[in-house]
Amino acid sequence: MGRVPAGFFLPVRVLSRLFRRRFLEELQRLHETGKLQFFGEHAGLADAKTFRTWLAPMRQCEWVVYAKRPFAGPSAVLAYLSRYTHRVAISNSRLLAMDELGVTFRWKDYRAKGRTRYKAMTLSPEEFMRRFLLHVLPGGFHRIRHYGLLSNGGRRLGLATARQLLGVHINATAASASKEAAPDQPDGTPPTFVCRHCGQAMVIVQLLARETSIRVPPGVAAR
Repeated sequence: MGRVPAGFFLPVRVLSRLFRRRFLEELQRLHETGKLQFFGEHAGLADAKTFRTWLAPMRQCEWVVYAKRPFAGPSAVLAYLSRYTHRVAISNSRLLAMDELGVTFRWKDYRAKGRTRYKAMTLSPEEFMRRFLLHVLPGGFHRIRHYGLLSNGGRRLGLATARQLLGVHINATAASASKEAAPDQPDGTPPTFVCRHCGQAMVIVQLLARETSIRVPPGVAAR
């Protein structure tokens, strides 16, 4: 093996070709199992031979895979991803108006520069809801999946194995005793949550009901 150059991070070209192969193989598998549906001008791709012919050029062109070290470390990467995984399709601050013309919202045109990048668009209520629901995951899909020790399928067994390897012992008797000795809630109901640090019951101070009213962005008058 040759010497790795200074600043080497990942073999990006190898990574791009590996991603291309895995992606196209999975696409072909979905087609063979009948899980891909085609409509309109693409209806002919339902035929296996036509689909293979259409897919062949994709195996020859280069796929772009961009990878580099994060400037601010792993915490910045997690903060960046959390802004996408824990937010709705459009924030209230981007909604400008809702009237007889439809729903008006602000969007960003990345092809433009300067102030002209931010533009307004008005859609009918039906089209706005159609686009909004494109961001809603179908039933059975998960936005975030946990792997390793946090995977739902083997979390209990994995954590038990990790504790055994690390020599960490959980005092089940003390934990159950602290839970039994915890005082009841003000309304007489038994405690539900017990602090794992001090063993005291967490008392419910206030229950906040889910807000059902539609929030209007600041500065927009109700019509």
